[in-house]
Amino acid sequence: MSKTPDRLVVALAQLNPVMGDIAGNLERARKARQEAAEQGADLVLFSELFLTGYPPEDMVTKPALEQACRQALDTLARETADGGPAMLVGLPWREGGKLHNAVAALDAGRILGVRFKADLPNYGVFDEKRVFAPGPMPGPLAVRGVRLGLPICEDIWGVDVVECLAETGAEILLVPNGSPYERNKADVRTNIAVARVRESGLPLVYLNQVGGQDELVFDGASFGLQADGALAFQFPAFVEHCATIVFERQGGGWRILPGDKAIVPEGPEADYAACVLGLKDYVEKNRFPGVVLGLSGGVDSAICAAMAVDALGPDRVHAVMMPYRYTSEESLRDARDCAAALGLRYDILSIAPAVEGLESVLAPLFAGRPRDVTEENLQSRARGTLLMSISNKFGSMVVTTGNKSEMSVGYATLYGDMNGGYNPIKDLYKMEVFRLSALRNRWKPPGAKGPDGIVIPENILTKPPTAELRENQKDQDSLPPYEILDDILECLVEQELPASAIVARGHDVATVRRIEHLLSIAEYKRRQSAPGVKITRRNFGRDRRYPITNAFRDRLEAPYMPDPALAPGPAGSISEAFDG
Repeated sequence: MSKTPDRLVVALAQLNPVMGDIAGNLERARKARQEAAEQGADLVLFSELFLTGYPPEDMVTKPALEQACRQALDTLARETADGGPAMLVGLPWREGGKLHNAVAALDAGRILGVRFKADLPNYGVFDEKRVFAPGPMPGPLAVRGVRLGLPICEDIWGVDVVECLAETGAEILLVPNGSPYERNKADVRTNIAVARVRESGLPLVYLNQVGGQDELVFDGASFGLQADGALAFQFPAFVEHCATIVFERQGGGWRILPGDKAIVPEGPEADYAACVLGLKDYVEKNRFPGVVLGLSGGVDSAICAAMAVDALGPDRVHAVMMPYRYTSEESLRDARDCAAALGLRYDILSIAPAVEGLESVLAPLFAGRPRDVTEENLQSRARGTLLMSISNKFGSMVVTTGNKSEMSVGYATLYGDMNGGYNPIKDLYKMEVFRLSALRNRWKPPGAKGPDGIVIPENILTKPPTAELRENQKDQDSLPPYEILDDILECLVEQELPASAIVARGHDVATVRRIEHLLSIAEYKRRQSAPGVKITRRNFGRDRRYPITNAFRDRLEAPYMPDPALAPGPAGSISEAFDG
């Protein structure tokens, strides 16, 4: 009978898988295992669904993908016959005709066992019940003589799975995760993990994926907790990080030897880092050579330019100023100064010939009608066409630069300033854009490729925002001040408050009614907008899903109180009217 070990060295692979790149992710796993072997690891843990990347959405139902994942897993299993570290690898696994979100244990040249995710999230950005079947309550899996509990991500957000593992003899909890970034979510994760540790009395390792995947950004920030809930180690956020941790058996239980505790960014710094990583990975993973964007002299395009340079470096960012008769000398100067500070390529293309040509073509149809927003939109669409043409010719992706305030109320032009492949500030309200711009002038994320110091001219941060589509135009001609607008929008979008509750916060009735109306009728525009980084609790697209055709409006009437006389009995009961 083999002796029960008193020491277990676990390598944690906080990596950035590429969605659907099974062969590439296989090689990433091999490299991580080789590094783990050199560090004397007994076991390597990978993040949730590592072989596919997370979340695979409907792609996971393709039989060819399943086959490729199983082939890759079998390859890794055979390679563990070399006596090196065992592996815990996430992948989709079909059993009994059902597809599961699974983690497989590999050692000694074979698959030791597989555990399935039992609690499938089906809220917010998650819809796992659409493609996966829940697994049974799992028991521990013995690897290298230690009974490991392997709850997968959502499995620790409730009590049952960890309770089952503890009751069936698990000694350590190793949790593979695909948990995307959301503002203030790090504290929520820690609190959830602490609760499971205190309930079970078991040490816990939380390993999270890192990197951008379409709208989602995974921040990594993996950590470990002792059996008493104390923090044992903390990995950095927003970067790949592989390191070993050591478990030692002490007094009948296991303890993690304390390791490094990285400082994880919070608040605006975390938001900015997430935007940069999301943009970087979207460009890199889709193999664009670089990006192009319109640089107007305003704050939105300035911060997008800064994020692009931080993500890719100035040599891969091309900014284009596209002036028209309403473009001020101030805007020309601010755009030029911003481009110079960032060190990127900067060109000026006048849109006058394009706009005037379009107006000339349309003149017979528009004769006798006054100029209005139609002509303003021609300017925006001429700019969008030029940027898309540059993209077509040189292969660079167009960066879209509209903020969440504008997208909420439809203050954007379809096929104009909404053109593009990706929008790093799509989930940031206007006032947040200002705050992050001021932040970037005194700080940049670790690893950012942009210059230090002031990169967004101070004048851009202090002048009144304007689209400059007509003479002396200011955003506040059409919208309430952004401080007011953003608060109303946050109440409507993130909190789903009734209009009456927003008015009770001190907002004007007519303003609330108008903003609620604009939010509703702009849904068709948002459906056609570029993807962008999720930052808030409810971004447009993956989180907040509203019908385009929708006649409901919150009319600011007093809440209706249901008539108790009309209410049915308890659910499932038979009322007295049908007795006998």
